[in-house]
Amino acid sequence: MKILRTMIWAIAALAFLIFAIYNWKPVEVTLWQNLVMETKLPVLALLAFALGFLPLWTYHLSVKWGLNRRVKALENSLKTTALARHHEPQASAAPVNTPVDKAGTKAGESPDLLSPADGGAK
Repeated sequence: MKILRTMIWAIAALAFLIFAIYNWKPVEVTLWQNLVMETKLPVLALLAFALGFLPLWTYHLSVKWGLNRRVKALENSLKTTALARHHEPQASAAPVNTPVDKAGTKAGESPDLLSPADGGAK
C-alpha cells in the first residue's frame, strides 16, 4: 500500500512540475484594495493546495491519534482482564446435593402450573 501511495505522490509531483514549467508567469493578486502581491503562478497554485490540504491532514492525524489511544486502552484492559482470569484460582465444580422434585423444582417449592412436566394440573 505504501508503494501505491508513493507512486501517486510521485505522479502528482511530476504533474505539478510540468504545470510549473509551462506556467512560470508572474501573476498579480489583489489582497486588499491598495495591497497587491506579485508572484509566480505555480507558487500560487502550491499555496492554494497547501491551504486546502494541511487543515484536513492535521484533522486526519488527530483522529488517527485518538483512535490509536482508544485501541491501546482497550488492548491494555483486555490484557489485564486476561491476566486476572489466568491468575485467579479455579473453582472446583462440586456437585450440588439438592433434591429435585418430579416437576423439576427444588424440594419444598411449589411446581410451576404452566410447566409441561405434569400437564399443568395438580
